[in-house]
Amino acid sequence: MPSSSPETVGVEEEFLLLDPGTLVNLPVAEAVRKSLPEDVREQSRPEFRQSMLEMVTPVCTGLDEVREQLLRLRRAAARAAVENGARLVAVGATPVAEPERTVPDDPRFRAILDHYGPVVDDPAVCGCHVHVGVPDRELAVRVCNHLRPWLPVVQALTVNSPFHAGRDTGHASWRAMQLDRWPALGPSPWFASAGDFDRTVELLVASGVMLDESLVLWHARPSARYPTVEVRVADVCPSVDDAVLLAGLVRALVATALADIAAGRTGPAVSDLALRAAHWNAAHQGLDGTLLDPRDGRARPAWDLVDELADTVTAALVDFGDLAVVRRQLARIRRDGTGANRQRRAFARTGDLGSALIAG
Repeated sequence: MPSSSPETVGVEEEFLLLDPGTLVNLPVAEAVRKSLPEDVREQSRPEFRQSMLEMVTPVCTGLDEVREQLLRLRRAAARAAVENGARLVAVGATPVAEPERTVPDDPRFRAILDHYGPVVDDPAVCGCHVHVGVPDRELAVRVCNHLRPWLPVVQALTVNSPFHAGRDTGHASWRAMQLDRWPALGPSPWFASAGDFDRTVELLVASGVMLDESLVLWHARPSARYPTVEVRVADVCPSVDDAVLLAGLVRALVATALADIAAGRTGPAVSDLALRAAHWNAAHQGLDGTLLDPRDGRARPAWDLVDELADTVTAALVDFGDLAVVRRQLARIRRDGTGANRQRRAFARTGDLGSALIAG
């Protein structure tokens, strides 16, 4: 999704392919991809687990276009899954089990398996990644500094994986807890420049923490392939509405950061430890109760921080024409809850995990 403008946005969604009866992961991704119409297949990508399907929107300039593309891709992927005996599910972590955990026959995937060993055996997890166009890589690195204190709030809004092994894990995002086993994931460090970023990556590759420079998997990063900032903190969103909200907020955060940089303001030097604690808190609780504000270390009511985030990016939302959409979707989540809330509520009502995943 090449782009160089802060108005542009693209979304990558990872989905699970489940057995409709048992809800066990099915390793049929390649067959599903082959069943997609050719124009949709071009927007799909193979993933590390053969029970996962990634769909990638084209570069979009507005949230209406994002919505249209997400609907088109989800509908086509769901049809192709049914044709191959599977059910496409937008949930952040394997809800029951993944008996077949071999990686696709790809040299890159095999190298990761050899390097990281049993960590790679974890069952599939699915995220939603948002790309926002930026003018150059130096700015992309600096934008990531500005995003750091807000990404725990974004994470709390998008938690969507409370179930694993057929039961409630007690965490709103089991995906986030599972990914903590991997090195070089988690909050982006604060970097003084693109050169500082490159030197740090070189150090991590030399140590073996990263297999190579492509395994920069922080919550926000300059994309390795596109002239964008990529935000990777969210679980895959249960609905298109949730994904549109995520795209709108992330684009507005990036635009706000660019405006701050142009005005000579630097990103806050938030403690790495405080930031990790804030992300754990967000993944554990979602929007239930309090979130840690990493800027001052205080626990605050979760919706107070959501409201502050919305206020911070209001000018950008107005510029993009997104204010009404984002406000409407935030009001919906305040009323109906996050994906994790909705899954738990449906499961409590029916006792059926399959129904809970549909309700997510």
